[in-house]
Amino acid sequence: MLFEAKGWNLKNEKSIALGGVENKKKKSKKAKKREVEVPKKREVEVPKKREVEVSKKREVEVINDGEQGPKDKDKRKNKNSTTETDPIDKKETLLGSEHKNKKRKKLLNDHDDSSDTTKRAKSIQKENMSTTPGSSSELVSRTPQTKLTPLQQKMMSKLSGSRFRWINEQLYTTTSEEALRLIREQPGLFDEYHQGFRSQVSSWPENPVDVFVEQFKQRLLTRNINAPGGLPGTRDKRIVIADMGCGEAQFALDVNTFVKQEKQRLKKLKHLDVKVHSFDLKKHNDRITVADIKNVPIPDESVTIVIFCLALMGTNFLDFIKEAYRILQPRGELWIAEIKSRFSDVKNGQSDDQIGKEFVETLKLCGFYHKSTDNSNKMFIRFEFFKPSQDIINERKIKVEKQQRKFINEETQEEKLQYRRRKQPEGEWLLKPCIYKRR
Repeated sequence: MLFEAKGWNLKNEKSIALGGVENKKKKSKKAKKREVEVPKKREVEVPKKREVEVSKKREVEVINDGEQGPKDKDKRKNKNSTTETDPIDKKETLLGSEHKNKKRKKLLNDHDDSSDTTKRAKSIQKENMSTTPGSSSELVSRTPQTKLTPLQQKMMSKLSGSRFRWINEQLYTTTSEEALRLIREQPGLFDEYHQGFRSQVSSWPENPVDVFVEQFKQRLLTRNINAPGGLPGTRDKRIVIADMGCGEAQFALDVNTFVKQEKQRLKKLKHLDVKVHSFDLKKHNDRITVADIKNVPIPDESVTIVIFCLALMGTNFLDFIKEAYRILQPRGELWIAEIKSRFSDVKNGQSDDQIGKEFVETLKLCGFYHKSTDNSNKMFIRFEFFKPSQDIINERKIKVEKQQRKFINEETQEEKLQYRRRKQPEGEWLLKPCIYKRR
């Protein structure tokens, strides 16, 4: 019974009193339990979350220790200690606690993201600490490079191939002066051309440059200088070579390497002196001198061997031959290698022995004597000429004068050649331009 007053007439006194009292007592007990249990749960859960939060903050601070001073570290220690020891108000309501829990979850998510970045930063720092200064290039090489798909590679090869064909056509269909001007205005064309040329050479059965190098080695080792079958040299047995249109000067590199090795191995070559002059349109390396090969900076009769290895490219290539005659000493040699398809004799269906015959006769008119022709290769023809000595030149003049007495009004062969050159450049009739087919 809750209470009792006189004059009240309560019929179900016992039931009401009993039911009301018991229900109220039960509700009050549940409410008390909630008031006691909920704060306890908050006391257990929130410190755990704060411990996780503090540990993640410490991870961030460890990485930033190098940037912050000792004062900042002390401040962080004080903050961490206060967050760990702050008591939670047991009287806060359920709504307030839920609102705070949401904020804490957001903070935890933010710290999760930052923890990932800190882990990455730590891993990068470890790599930097573990690697030596010399291994920095290895790290750069490990970086993934974008690989082209097969279709992209095919398109790139087509573009580079068409670019190479265009440059090649310009070099074959213009004069040497125009070619030199073109390369000076656009130096990158030289590198692009030789990059494409290297890919072409890789498919050939042999490179004529290598053939000339082997010829030099064999004649040097088997015969004495200036002896029959030996290499031509100066009076003091010095060999001077001019590589005209040298490209990347591979001949000079191979010959110089060979001579250096053989001088150490053989006593008879101990005093051997070999000098290679390399000329082209661009200074690709230190071995090359930039020049128009119709006018090179070399004195008259100072060279013992002149080489044109696939270098008779301009429409005025007979000017190159005349320059070779100027710089060669008497009995000096001229080595030429050219592609077979350039000779007009091939298209006329003549035999292999007749291929290059017109070319040989033309060089005779320029003053050279023909030594040999090698057309054993399917792709190339090699020629050897020599510059006659003065006594041979005098004998030849006498013969020519006798013929002129018989045929006074007839033009000489040299005059006919000059007339034909004025009418049509030799790059259009004597040697066809080497132009690759468009695909």
